[in-house]
Amino acid sequence: MDPITYSIIRHRLFRVVEEAVITLKHVSGTAITNEGHDLMVSLYRADGSLLMGGVGFLHHLTSAAEVCKAVIRRFEGQIEEGDVFMLNDPYTAALHTSDVYMLAPIHHDGKLVAWSACFVHVSDIGAMNPGGFAPDAADIYSEGFSSPGLKLISRGELRQDVWDTFLNMVRSPEMVALDLRSLIACNNVAGQRMLALIDKYGADAVDHVGRTLIEQSEQLLRQRLRELPDGQWQSRQYIDVKGETAKVLLTMTKRDDTLTFDFTGSSPQSQYSVNCTKWAALGGLFAPLFPLLCYDITWNQGAVEPIKMIAPEGSIVNCTRPAPVSVATVGAIQSVNNAACSAIGKMLAASEKYKDEATAVWHANHFAVFMFGHTREGRLAIDTLTETFAGAGGAKTYGDGVDIGGEMPNPISRMANVETVEGAFPIRYLFRRRMLDSGGAGRYRGGLGGEIAIVPHGSPDGGINFVLSGKGSKFPMSDGLAGGSSGTANDYVLFRGPKGGSASRMETSAGALSGEPEAVSWGVFPLGSNDAFYLRWNGGGGVGDPLSRPLADVAADVATRTVSEEAAEELYGVVFQNGSPDESATRARRDQMKAERLNTGVHA
Repeated sequence: MDPITYSIIRHRLFRVVEEAVITLKHVSGTAITNEGHDLMVSLYRADGSLLMGGVGFLHHLTSAAEVCKAVIRRFEGQIEEGDVFMLNDPYTAALHTSDVYMLAPIHHDGKLVAWSACFVHVSDIGAMNPGGFAPDAADIYSEGFSSPGLKLISRGELRQDVWDTFLNMVRSPEMVALDLRSLIACNNVAGQRMLALIDKYGADAVDHVGRTLIEQSEQLLRQRLRELPDGQWQSRQYIDVKGETAKVLLTMTKRDDTLTFDFTGSSPQSQYSVNCTKWAALGGLFAPLFPLLCYDITWNQGAVEPIKMIAPEGSIVNCTRPAPVSVATVGAIQSVNNAACSAIGKMLAASEKYKDEATAVWHANHFAVFMFGHTREGRLAIDTLTETFAGAGGAKTYGDGVDIGGEMPNPISRMANVETVEGAFPIRYLFRRRMLDSGGAGRYRGGLGGEIAIVPHGSPDGGINFVLSGKGSKFPMSDGLAGGSSGTANDYVLFRGPKGGSASRMETSAGALSGEPEAVSWGVFPLGSNDAFYLRWNGGGGVGDPLSRPLADVAADVATRTVSEEAAEELYGVVFQNGSPDESATRARRDQMKAERLNTGVHA
């Protein structure tokens, strides 16, 4: 094929995915999808292998490939033109039950030539708690509707019985129906655009480009791996749930043109729903791998081939049925993200050619806050706080991380506007801002996370309820690199009272919040009319020795309220006198800190 035609078809494949993503967001009515970008759209070959990975949460690129293969096995001989299939069983391929995959076969002249697949986190799935996250679920059976694959549309006709049965099992069925329709519309557009492409250039030509792209991706990634040093790198993450501490341990081995991620030594599966399945763990390690090692390589099956994963069965990263997994996406899966990001960053930093591609761990501890209650109009509603998608960038080997800079596993994540959330749900924000001192210290500072406080506002019930889950607030998880410190840990505090109602609350900072503080991190909690809920999310990790950060950079951080004077002295050894850095005092302080390191055996 001539290179111009090849480039046109390749570009059109990207555009098919892009247009399908736009369609999905336009049809969806939930902030978590159309503003938070908790979504994924991709194309797959006829055998289910990844053809063109799209943006969104990258964990799902490989999981959706397994969804396609599971449907091919389950419906052999029954896959027809116009069909649409749905799957959300975590033990088949999904990450957790709330992530509903919709996939559609693409036929040309009666022959199956490709698949389109997409997912969103649906508003509700019928779990024991509204929103789908069930922190206290004892098993998968308490976590809502779960299907290993069903045909929702047959030959272009909606199966009304299946549709009604599913919506009969969820809260807020009108919003869930909109979620499903956005997925159907997304697949319709992807299928139409693919057929238009095939009609113009021919099925053989499009298939040739697909196969060549996969071959090129494998060749390019293997070439990059050969350029990186052989060796082993370790990282670990901790998960704290109700006093139980679990560990995710990773040993990453690079040999020639292969990379092996070995999670041997990780904790056994938990009684709590932070576990993840094998396919979820695989997606979890690819989520940072794609942007870190394949930033200029097409994300497809070729980029998967050089990678191997070892995850012991029965562990927290490869749990066995019926272990609960509803919190997996912000639990074990994100711990796998973090561990992989940390190990890859260490490998890149060991290479003279690729050290500028290395990064400390980005936003490493998602919080999951699902709110439920009645709207001002009296309608039952389920909503989620999307600030966690705002994230925080890890520092690089040549510069600071980006404040509120997103996250590695989802290059397009963001938080919803305050007005969007307040308009859809009876709450009011007291404040939303960058979190002082949250970025990991280093020669290059990690990006800041953020903090918010909310109160009920206009609720006919006098208040709302929220479901809180995640990995706890005990351990910092945004690991630093090359002597850099971790970003700050998450924190969650419920302030009870004082009387007077939420309308009387005008506090604009965490220190000004009144009432009796109650530390919370896991479970279902009421937020009464007199209460306020405060939370902060972690910053990114730092890179390099904090004592080598130039005094002028620390002074600029203090001036912009990025770093406090107290942290400047404690972490960076920069002493301030009357609001200005004192060079001689700083030099003495840093010499003292270095001497203390030598005396205690700690070396940067």
